[in-house]
Amino acid sequence: MTFVRTEISFRVAFACLIAGAVGIAFAPIFVRWSEVGPSATAFYRLLLALPVFAAWQATFPAREPAPIAHAPGQPEPGSQRLSAVLPGSARDMLWLVLPGLFFAGDLALWHWSIQLTSVANATLFANFAPILVTIVARVLFLEQIRPAFVVGLLLASTGALLVVGSSAVLARGQVLGDLLGLATAFFYAAYLLSVKHARRRHSTLVVMIWSSLSACPVLGVLALFSGEVLVPRTVLGWVVLAGLAFVSQIVGQGLIAFAFRHLAASFSSVSLLAQPVVAALLAWGLLGESLSALQAVGGFVVLMGIGLASAARS
Repeated sequence: MTFVRTEISFRVAFACLIAGAVGIAFAPIFVRWSEVGPSATAFYRLLLALPVFAAWQATFPAREPAPIAHAPGQPEPGSQRLSAVLPGSARDMLWLVLPGLFFAGDLALWHWSIQLTSVANATLFANFAPILVTIVARVLFLEQIRPAFVVGLLLASTGALLVVGSSAVLARGQVLGDLLGLATAFFYAAYLLSVKHARRRHSTLVVMIWSSLSACPVLGVLALFSGEVLVPRTVLGWVVLAGLAFVSQIVGQGLIAFAFRHLAASFSSVSLLAQPVVAALLAWGLLGESLSALQAVGGFVVLMGIGLASAARS
């Protein structure tokens, strides 16, 4: 009898990661169009995505290809059945809940940062996350960081700064918003690293279901006590929230979580710097925001950095 292996290639995993980055790049557009407050928008993003993840999990078994790279003692490549929806221990429960708590902090802080400072500043400070992920991944996951990868990381980070930093302005009245943007980077880095750890034992859908379940109450309470508008006024307002849930959460974060099992956390976080480049293009095309030559150069530098980081992965 011949068994067909279901492992995926680096190219497939990388394509899923970039597609996920494109999905989350739509988030600022939907947030700008939303008729409800920032925390409420984040709450609906997760709440509306949750039934889709749950239905998907109930329909298809939790079987995924084995990771591309394998640590000593791990099974050979092939289809692996991961743990079920219900965690088997308190430790499992902790690692399924943590991503949602970190993601709730990430969304809440970033959305409030946008309210208190410019979008450019909020995005600028949030993009320090890949540097934090690379450092922690080296310490906790013992990921090998080659000199060429460090150069790629610095190139991609510099390009991202050019894309979003060309319109960033440091002002005394925006200090709180800038600090919240910087705090966002820590929470997003923690989210990515906790997803990487959770994906060692749990399927994409299980991680997304539990992260949504743990994040929704936090965001709901924040929205309630901050006095935000909680319910959209029009049908179009609900369409915007549904679009945010589908494009940025189901497709975007879902593909990112899938790719994180098959790619190194450090490389994945650097590749996600493609997100501000796509976001700038979307803002230019959908919101009529200007796109400068410096931003175009920054986008090219980001792609160069990602390419160099990819070449240095092996």
